Amino acid sequence: MGADHTRSAPPTPPGVRRILVVTVVPLFLATLVAAIVLWPRDAPRPEATDDAPRYHGTVTRVVSEPCPSNPAVPEGTPTTAAGPCGTVTVRVQTGPDAGQEVQTPIPAGPGAPRVDVGDDIILVSLIDPEDPSISTYNIAEHQRGKPLVWLAVLFAAAIVAFGRLRGLAALGGLAASFAILLTFVLPGISAGRPPLAVAIVGASLIMFVVLYLTHGISAQTSVAVLGTLASLVLTGLLGLAATGATHLTGFGSEDATTLSMFRGDVDLHGLLLAGIIIGSLGVLDDVTVTQAAAVNELRHANPNLSRRELYRSATRVGRAHIASVVNTIVLAYAGASLPLLLLLTADSRALGQIVTSEFLTTEIVRSVVATLGLIAAVPLTTALAAVVTTAGRGEAGARTGEPTPLVPRPATDRAEALRALSTPPTRNTSPATPSGWPDPDRSTDTTW
Repeated sequence: MGADHTRSAPPTPPGVRRILVVTVVPLFLATLVAAIVLWPRDAPRPEATDDAPRYHGTVTRVVSEPCPSNPAVPEGTPTTAAGPCGTVTVRVQTGPDAGQEVQTPIPAGPGAPRVDVGDDIILVSLIDPEDPSISTYNIAEHQRGKPLVWLAVLFAAAIVAFGRLRGLAALGGLAASFAILLTFVLPGISAGRPPLAVAIVGASLIMFVVLYLTHGISAQTSVAVLGTLASLVLTGLLGLAATGATHLTGFGSEDATTLSMFRGDVDLHGLLLAGIIIGSLGVLDDVTVTQAAAVNELRHANPNLSRRELYRSATRVGRAHIASVVNTIVLAYAGASLPLLLLLTADSRALGQIVTSEFLTTEIVRSVVATLGLIAAVPLTTALAAVVTTAGRGEAGARTGEPTPLVPRPATDRAEALRALSTPPTRNTSPATPSGWPDPDRSTDTTW
């Protein structure tokens, strides 16, 4: 496969390639061995539940009517309307009553779907416990299969149309990421494996597959892989230290508490660390690939740059990238926790108590640890890319760290320069080619 970004990198010297192979291949093999050891062979299967049967249907009619008054409420007492009230006629598409029309009450209550004529919905069949022969239907939610399929098609088409073969490779990497998460990371944590170890191994597998599949097997991609792997390990260590210093237990959300009731053997503290690592991986590979590409492009634009100059120039690019990515991380966590943040406005406790509470401290630790890992990724990847890009090229500057002296431009007489600038332009008198155009091989340089 080709090299990364817009142009192929210059051939890497054989000695550098051997060093990269000797470094990357053992790390990949170690990741595979760790994945085999941690593979969830005894993952618990989901318990069977007695859920009500669900069938598809289409709304054909909606009749709204005033909600009946509640006689138990004294007159004049302000009450909250329990509406909307009325009936919905639905043509059943699947199940024993397929093809028939049934009536259901209009969904009401918090989170109830709003239905209209033509909506595709999901019906729940409820059996009367006193008379099993009697069943009624209620509307559970909308069918979302078709919109999701169209969104997926639009997503894939846009990526392939813009990225072409590279976009197709990116889709393959995305599929591989989900496959590793669904077959290794999540089942491994459910089986009671150490979440931190599972997350690091799973993230490393994703990194190897995605980076080499998307950006090609090259020295530049190998640099990004090494930078990402080092940053992942550093992020895990920082997360371990931060969660230990803040005494986080992992019970900072309602989801974690619910999970503890269904999976009592899951280490929620380790699960918190695993979430930090998996969440950081997507931004980490973006930063490392960008830094490796920046060093390669700078080297291509000016081969006279020394190793130190390459590092400084690419680091300036990394600073600008990190400045925007930090805001992206914080806003991403804030968007995912927006209901939680809104809940803080209704909290009557002091601000210090709110900020130091478990659920908000968890979000702060997530953002800070992920950001520190990203900041560390820039100098690590840039330094490694500068060494690999300049190694074995034969330039004195690359070996000594000093810039290669440039050939000075010939001095030009001041009077000659002024005379050339003040001379009015003349028509082209150069010999023309048989087609009538001037000779393309003639010199276009001015007389300086």
